[in-house]
Amino acid sequence: MTRNPEAPVISKRHFYIDGHWQAPATPCDCLVLDPSTESPCAVISLGGQADTDAAVAAARAALPGWRATAPAQRLALVERILAAYRSRAEDMAQAISLEMGAPIDMARADQVSAGTWHITNFITAFRDFAFVRPLGPQAPQTRIAYEPVGVVGLITPWNWPMNQIALKVIPALLAGCTMVLKPSEIAPLSALLFAEIVHEAGTPPGVFNLVNGDGPGVGTQLSTHPDVAMISFTGSSRAGIAITKAAADSLKKVALELGGKGANLVFADADPDAVKRGVRHCFNNSGQSCNAPTRMLVERPAYERAVEIARELALATRVAPAHEPGRHIGPVVSAAQYDKIQSLIESGIAQGARLVAGGPGRPEGLNRGWFVRPTVFADVTPQMTIAREEIFGPVLSILPFDSEDEAVQIANGTPYGLTNYVQTTDGRRANRLARALRSGMVEMNGRSRGPGAFFGGVGASGRAREGGHWGIEEFCDSKAISGWFGD
Repeated sequence: MTRNPEAPVISKRHFYIDGHWQAPATPCDCLVLDPSTESPCAVISLGGQADTDAAVAAARAALPGWRATAPAQRLALVERILAAYRSRAEDMAQAISLEMGAPIDMARADQVSAGTWHITNFITAFRDFAFVRPLGPQAPQTRIAYEPVGVVGLITPWNWPMNQIALKVIPALLAGCTMVLKPSEIAPLSALLFAEIVHEAGTPPGVFNLVNGDGPGVGTQLSTHPDVAMISFTGSSRAGIAITKAAADSLKKVALELGGKGANLVFADADPDAVKRGVRHCFNNSGQSCNAPTRMLVERPAYERAVEIARELALATRVAPAHEPGRHIGPVVSAAQYDKIQSLIESGIAQGARLVAGGPGRPEGLNRGWFVRPTVFADVTPQMTIAREEIFGPVLSILPFDSEDEAVQIANGTPYGLTNYVQTTDGRRANRLARALRSGMVEMNGRSRGPGAFFGGVGASGRAREGGHWGIEEFCDSKAISGWFGD
C-alpha cells in the first residue's frame, strides 16, 4: 500500500510500561523518516531517565511472580503471542516497509516471517528444555539448574526488526525473565506493534515493557541501571564495546550480537549457481545484514567468469521504493547510512579496486530517497578498506585466491567472525574449511542452518548465541547442586 505523502504523520509517543501505554515523563519528540522519500512518516518520543526507571521498576516488581510460573504457563503465553503475531502479519509488514525501507513483498516474505520462524523454533526447543538436569552417571546426586537471570534490557537494531526482537523477547519470556525493550529509534513502529501483540496475548503487567530512546539515552540508562541484571544487544561492534564498558561497573551479564564481514569461498568446482546465490545474498535487504557474504573469494580458474556473473546480476538488480510490489531492493535506512556507503565506495575506487558495476550516487531515475546502486568491485586486496570494514550496503568485493590455505588466510584476516560461506562439491574440502574458518557460523553450498541452530559469532562479531536451546540458556544463570534427593 502506497502511503499518501499528504497523509498526517503517525503519532506514537507513548511507551508500554507495566501493562499499559504511558506518556513520557518529559516530552522529547523524534521524527521517523520514510527512507524511500526522506519525509517524516511518524513521530515517537525518546525516553529519559524517569521513563527508564519506571519500566525497570515495573519489570523488577513483576519478576518474582513471573519466574515462579510453571514452564507450561510461559509456553502457553508464547503460543498466544505467535497466534496474535500471525493475525497482525500484514500490519507488521507495512510497518517494517515504511520505517526501514524493506520492499513490501520482501517485508511480507522475509522480514515478518523471520519473527514467525524464531517464535516457532523457540516453542519447539522449549518443549524439551529441562531447567534441572542430571550432571551425568558419574555424579548421580548432582544436578545442574537453569534459573532466570532477572530483569533484562533488550536493545535491538533497525535492519531486521522482528528477527532480533523475537530472538530476545521470546527466550527471555520462556526463561522466566522480565524485560525492558529499547528498539531502534530509527525504525520503532514494528516494535510498538509487537508491544500491542504482547498485550493482546495476555502478558502479565510488568513482564514486558518498551521504552523508545537512543543509544546514549535509554541504551546507556539500561546498561548502567543497578536493577538490570543483563543486557542483550544487537548492533555495531563500536556500540557493543561501549555497552560492555557501561555495564562493567554493575557486573551485568552482557550478550552481544555485532557486525560481520563474511567471506564466501567459491572454488572452481562449485555448483553453477554459487556465484549468483552469493551476489543475491549480499544485496538482500539492500546489503543491511550483519551476516551478508560481502567478500567473495574466488579460486583463480573461476575468477573472471565469477566477476562477469556478478557484474551482470548487479546490473539486472532493480532498485525501487519500498511500497512498490515486486522483487527489487529498496533504499538503505537513513542519510547517515547512505553517506557512509558512498564514502566506502569512493574509497574502493581511490585504493585501486576495479569497479565493474554500480558506483557512487543514486540509481538512475531515483533522485529522492536513500537509494544505493548495487555495486561490485573486482581485484580487491585484503588490505583495502572495502575488504576490512563492514559496509552495510549493496556492495560486493571480489578477491582471487590460488590455494585453499590462502583462501582461509584471507577469510580469517579480519577482526570479525560471524558467518563464512563455502561453495565446493568436494565434501572433504568443505568439512575441512568449516573447521578452519574462524566464525560462529559456516554455511556451505547454499544450505541454511537447520531449525533450532543458534545465530552468533566470535571476535568483533560478539559471542551471543541466539536461537534454539542456546538462546534460552543465554537468559539463565546456571547452578550446580550436590546432594540431590531422588530422580
